[in-house]
Amino acid sequence: MDLDCPKRMHYGPCGGVRPDGQCEMRAGECVFPDVVPWSGPQPTPSPPSAPRVLTDFSCTPFDESDVAATAGILAGSADAVLVGEHQNRPDFPPTLMGRLLLEAGVTPWITLSCRDRNRVVLEQELRGLGSLGVRTVLCVTGDGRGYDVRPDVTQTFDLDGPRLVSLASSVGMVAAVPETPTAPPVAARPLRLVEKQRAGASLAVLNHVPFAGMVADFMSRARAAGLSIPVVAAVAVFTDNVSAAVLQGLPGLTLDPEVVGEVLGAPDPVAAGIEAAVAEARALLSIEGVHGVNLSGSASASGTRIGAEIKAEVGRRIKTELRA
Repeated sequence: MDLDCPKRMHYGPCGGVRPDGQCEMRAGECVFPDVVPWSGPQPTPSPPSAPRVLTDFSCTPFDESDVAATAGILAGSADAVLVGEHQNRPDFPPTLMGRLLLEAGVTPWITLSCRDRNRVVLEQELRGLGSLGVRTVLCVTGDGRGYDVRPDVTQTFDLDGPRLVSLASSVGMVAAVPETPTAPPVAARPLRLVEKQRAGASLAVLNHVPFAGMVADFMSRARAAGLSIPVVAAVAVFTDNVSAAVLQGLPGLTLDPEVVGEVLGAPDPVAAGIEAAVAEARALLSIEGVHGVNLSGSASASGTRIGAEIKAEVGRRIKTELRA
């Protein structure tokens, strides 16, 4: 472990490194100048069921009826839904959310973050999810909590993402991992994904980038370094200023300014946003090694159900093209 890392990481760097190399959580550069190779056990990953369309799931926090209603909107348009874990918007515990989504008829991918749980609680959640029939967890170190968000609450970081991957794989879960192609050190990011594969990852979800060519370059270098697991690439879904800004609010994530201008300046930004997302999905799915797409973002500032309807329409159109 690098004792100077505020996230107590062993296998850095995390995906939150700022474009100028600064740490996400404090002043100063990231303490990891390069990728730390995985040195733990190398389990045989559980075979994944890789989605062609994975859709971000957002609903009103702590509202069971909204979970069901939103899931009903997305059902049929997505092969699975990705439940995030946001530092400023807590929701039901992962095991409960998994049960609610299974009952609503969708396949959940549950994000487990190391920010708020020690390794005992993480193992409890993994065992609980597995007992429910939830197969896939997205294993993340987690973004740091904003200085003004619950300053009275500690941040745990008992594990980091790669060690959580190893734990999830060891109990029979399908471990999915994120990677940010644009985060420093950019040249080493493909290798970092390969190291997560060595830790037991079965699938990968890339954070969104402004141009499909950047994903093609990342995939070429990752496959040359030994990457063999399926990869899901992110499609940015936005239809207004707020949903576009949210997608650019995390370190390393940007949108194509030309596409943003075309969508927001269109007579019908919703229709334009849907078309732009389908076009991006088409470009990403043509890249060797990209198995599916993640419809990423809130899609709309008009509420979670409106956003779900927009993403459902994008998903249906992608599926129609895939069947053609």
